[in-house]
Amino acid sequence: MEELIKRAAALIRGAEKVVAFTGAGVSTESGIPDFRSPGGIWEKYKPVYYDDFLSSEGSRREYWLRSRVTYPVIRDAAPNPTHLALADMEKMGKLDCIVTQNIDRLHHKAGNSAANVIEIHGTVAYAVCLECRKTYDRDEIQKQLEKAEELEAPRCRSCDGPLKDATISFGQPMPEEEMAEAGRRAQLCDVMLTLGSSLVVYPAAYIPQFAHQAGAKLIIINMEPTPLDHLADVVIHAKTGPVMERIATEIRKGG
Repeated sequence: MEELIKRAAALIRGAEKVVAFTGAGVSTESGIPDFRSPGGIWEKYKPVYYDDFLSSEGSRREYWLRSRVTYPVIRDAAPNPTHLALADMEKMGKLDCIVTQNIDRLHHKAGNSAANVIEIHGTVAYAVCLECRKTYDRDEIQKQLEKAEELEAPRCRSCDGPLKDATISFGQPMPEEEMAEAGRRAQLCDVMLTLGSSLVVYPAAYIPQFAHQAGAKLIIINMEPTPLDHLADVVIHAKTGPVMERIATEIRKGG
């Protein structure tokens, strides 16, 4: 493990552009449950597909019933050592950007520049009207949801269009601008640092592949094996937090 950490740190230290790609495994270390796990919240509140959300008031209500429960968990989470290590790498000038599948804004809380965080699955930090695109602070929406005796799906005060968390739901198109920028950064980097992602959710999982195909070194840190392990220069099967803490220390020690 120690040799792998030193090798990963050496690759990052010698790189001109490092892109980090973060997945759900990073968020779980901050106490945010993986809602796909058996026994989790997804079994009690089934996910609502985007087309159903658009076409059915009942589906919109189901969506907001689940969001009312999950949002406080995400909102109250704190950055963990992985987030702090990436913020430290940015301060050291060793991080070009973060491409994240996570919706929790913990990279922002840790101190990474918002301009350097590409959220390809959106964010739970605000809600958006699907008609006029007006945005609403998610805390404001949460207060409405919690005080309602009978929950109704919130609607836009300007145009009465349906509101939805600014996250990507099943069946919803990926954000074109963010995906294009993530792909561009991946193809320009010389090290892709993949953290806490199973690399089985597409199209997000194409991002590390783009980097590898363009000649970048690939570092994968994840609890379980991934389909891209055989392409990586360094593979560490462990929690990302303790490993990233050590990698950041090694980078700083090496100058």
